[in-house]
This record gives sequence, structure tokens and C-alpha cells, in this order.
Amino acid sequence: MYAKIQKVLEKFVSKSTIYKYGFNYSPMYRRSTGKLYYVSDDLLTVKVKIKLSYKNSNYVGSIFGGSMLSATDPIFMVQLINILDNSYVVWDKAASIKFKRPAKETCYVEFIFTKDEIEQLKKDILASKEIGLIKQLKITNKDKTVVFAEVSKTIYIANKEYYKQKLKQKLAKKSSL
Repeated sequence: MYAKIQKVLEKFVSKSTIYKYGFNYSPMYRRSTGKLYYVSDDLLTVKVKIKLSYKNSNYVGSIFGGSMLSATDPIFMVQLINILDNSYVVWDKAASIKFKRPAKETCYVEFIFTKDEIEQLKKDILASKEIGLIKQLKITNKDKTVVFAEVSKTIYIANKEYYKQKLKQKLAKKSSL
């Protein structure tokens, strides 16, 4: 549904604006209490803040860890879907979070890809057909001096034609059992 809405909006508004406001107004993302406050025109950089509020305050008055993880969860995947062209499949595969200290103030997270990194991804997928990309994040305070949590995301990226063939083979295998 969101991809279809994006296609229509792209005729009138930049992709980065759609990305930012699409996330911020999406009911599923709003529940995380994260808010995108910066998206670069090329989508290579996305910045998120997570404010402490009654919606995400836990029993001891710090930001609920689930809010921190859910605010970071979909960003890399959707970022890559929009950076790469339609000949790739991109899925979130795994996530883990290590809490370092209680977050009793607004948290900040930066999701960054470089142009070189994107070119290398394309080369790796051309060679292997599919890869598991691991990206690391730090959830920090505004000036990045305090780390509240470290997040590791594994993102599956594949050549779309290869992915379709792989699915067909799995289905054929299941139906033969």
C-alpha cells in the first residue's frame, strides 16, 4: 500500500520528502515514538530522534527499549528499497540491541550509506546473487557523547530474478513432499 501511494506522490513531491513525512505520519511508525527529522535528497542519510514521553516511558522513567528498537527497525530496509532500483529484493532479516545505559532524554540515531557502499553492494549482489548486509547503529544523545544502545541490523538483499527462482524452487520442493 505504501509503495503505491509513494509512486503517485513522486509526481508532485521529492522522494526524500515522501520518505520523511511518510514515516512520520504512518501509524505503524508513529507507535515507535521515533520521528525522522532529516532525510538527505539522495536518501543516503536519515536522522531520527526519539523523545522521552508518556507514550514510551517505562517503569523506571527511561525510554522503553522496545521503542528504541522499533524506531530503528524499518529505516535501513526502506532506505535501501528507495536507493536501489526495482531489480533488487530487500528484507529485514535480523535485529539485536544492546542497552548501554537508561535513556532519560531525547535520543538520536543516524542511518548512513555512502555512494561507495551502495556501489559495492551492487557488485557483491552481481557476483553472489544475494547477500546479508550487517549495519551497526548507535542510539546517542544530541552531541553523541552518550551511547544509550547499540543496534545491529541484518538486511537481506538479492537480485530480484534470482530471488523469484529461489522461491519457485522452494515451492516445488514443498509440493513434491
